[in-house]
Amino acid sequence: MKKIFLAAMPAVIALLVTSCGNQPASTEHPAMASKPAAPTGAEIYKTTCVACHQANGEGMPNTYPPLAKSDYLADKNAVIKQVLKGSSGAITVNGKEYNNTMPPQQLSDDDMAAVLTYVYSNFGNSGPAVTAADVKSVRAAL
Repeated sequence: MKKIFLAAMPAVIALLVTSCGNQPASTEHPAMASKPAAPTGAEIYKTTCVACHQANGEGMPNTYPPLAKSDYLADKNAVIKQVLKGSSGAITVNGKEYNNTMPPQQLSDDDMAAVLTYVYSNFGNSGPAVTAADVKSVRAAL
């Protein structure tokens, strides 16, 4: 029994040494951890727009206009202004009138660019990319 114990001892010591943190310490301080990735346009859409414009971008009939295949998206600067300022009153989208309120969206220039680029490249749309500089320019003109 003593021979087995003595024979196993080096293996047990080696196991303890390697499992007790003999690894090089991380040079990254927890307070300096990497910044989380910016949300994607799809993520922003799901948290900000989906309640009214729906997951498929088709809106709610007679209540909220569609973003899917929407002729309203033709003027990129007007769309940016719509999202920045919101609106109330009648608008016409794809030949139908909608008369409801859209609150101004409290998004950074980067987040607004991401979500609008997402809308322009999904739901049957094929519009331009929207940049943070585009949003900043429209915001400055308000």
